[in-house]
Amino acid sequence: MAKPLLTGQEREAVEAISKLVYCNPFTPERITLERQVLGEAFRPFDVVWHSQVDLAGSNPNVPGIQKAAEELAAELRARLAMAKKAVAAEELDLYRDLVFYHLFSRCQLPFYDAIHGRDGEGAQASFGFYRDFVAGLEHFLDLPAFRDSPQDPAHLFACFFQIRRAFNFTFRSIVGGSPPAARLREQVWQSIFTHDLRRYQQSLYRALGDVSTLVTGPSGTGKELVARAIGYSRYIPFDPANLRFRESWAKSFYPLNLSALSPTLIESELFGHVRGSFTGAVAERTGWLEVCPPLGTVFLDEIGEIEPAIQVKLLRVLETRSFQRLGDTKPRRFEGKVVAATNRDLAREMQAGRFRADLYYRLCSDILVTPSLRERIAAAPEELSNLVLFLARRTVGDELAAVVAREVEGWIRENLGPGYPWPGNVRELAQCVNNVLIRREYRPASPGTAGVRERLAEEILAADLSSEEVLRRYCTLVYARTGSYEEAGRRLGLDRRTVKAKVDAALLAELRGF
Repeated sequence: MAKPLLTGQEREAVEAISKLVYCNPFTPERITLERQVLGEAFRPFDVVWHSQVDLAGSNPNVPGIQKAAEELAAELRARLAMAKKAVAAEELDLYRDLVFYHLFSRCQLPFYDAIHGRDGEGAQASFGFYRDFVAGLEHFLDLPAFRDSPQDPAHLFACFFQIRRAFNFTFRSIVGGSPPAARLREQVWQSIFTHDLRRYQQSLYRALGDVSTLVTGPSGTGKELVARAIGYSRYIPFDPANLRFRESWAKSFYPLNLSALSPTLIESELFGHVRGSFTGAVAERTGWLEVCPPLGTVFLDEIGEIEPAIQVKLLRVLETRSFQRLGDTKPRRFEGKVVAATNRDLAREMQAGRFRADLYYRLCSDILVTPSLRERIAAAPEELSNLVLFLARRTVGDELAAVVAREVEGWIRENLGPGYPWPGNVRELAQCVNNVLIRREYRPASPGTAGVRERLAEEILAADLSSEEVLRRYCTLVYARTGSYEEAGRRLGLDRRTVKAKVDAALLAELRGF
């Protein structure tokens, strides 16, 4: 009969640490697990982990968990070395996960330095601390109980570095503490690892490059930032012989804005061309699909803008992984990952015959939706303050950020009001910060009533509005048309005072073209 390795209290802590190894760090589950590990030593803090908090010390509970893991790993290793009887397989698995957490903790700072290396070539640096990592792995797992299940140190090291990159780029790219921003970080993590990190580590890391990701959402909501976070976080094998990773994550992302190019240039940028293939092709060109390494990512921004003929060629790439340069017949291979983005309603585009359904169904294996700024502020009004401060820091640095942020917020409060819809999203907010910094004012562009009415129709058809939001929009629309609370109330079957209370001042200004 197997002898218990863990006491009751130890088991609870080790089980929680085991789950921490594989959990999505941007979910509330992490808070529950940290509390289980630390007990009364747990320090409550904001459950939404986001970049308004300094990365180096963002979670006050991490040092305590790392210390607990280190002490437990040392104690359990000593017990295993002295064990005379077999230990249950379940407890051995828990111990292995505990060791992984401990070793990952020891690697975090060197990994961070590699990501943010001074030479800008962090991915090409020599990872000499791999030797210490292997020594630690052998110390904890070179025991009789694990002889039949040896670990691959290079693969484990590669997984750890991928996790560190994924956290760094997801954490830093998606700013804000609102629930919609938190959900987006959670979904980006799933796009990188799926919902099951353990299964990903075991086998799925080989397969996800073949899965395309489609990022949708309004303009100015950070779709390219999401794509970069995914692209920079792909699995890259480690070569223990020369202590380097086989490819550079820093040179693995190839963005192409399709809406900014003519059809011929899109094909040239994507597929490449041979000399003389079209007017102006005076030399050969290698396209992104050919330049992109097997572990790289091609980002196709505004995928909804491309013509049907190019859609057919792109579909062939996704289905067969082969393509040809313009003017050439030689087949070439594309082995990277495709991330595409659009602000268009592709369901409507397919219905209108402007976007191929077969291409859409090759792209939609993994879909992410970036929330509008309006959604984020509605879910958490303090989100506006967080983002203004973040944008001010990015523009003027830490010294003046707080002062500039107060000026910007004051101007927004007095001139736009809390109901301003921010049609340009975070991109517009960034320009608002810059305008107030330079001119002490910001004047939004007037989209005209046709654009506003089209947006209202789209919002209602999306079926995402609450009954209160629908009522406010409709009351505002009817009042804008009639110019009278009495008449609007008569048409709506509501008291004039109710109509007046429901009118959205910012929407009314848009409808009137102010």
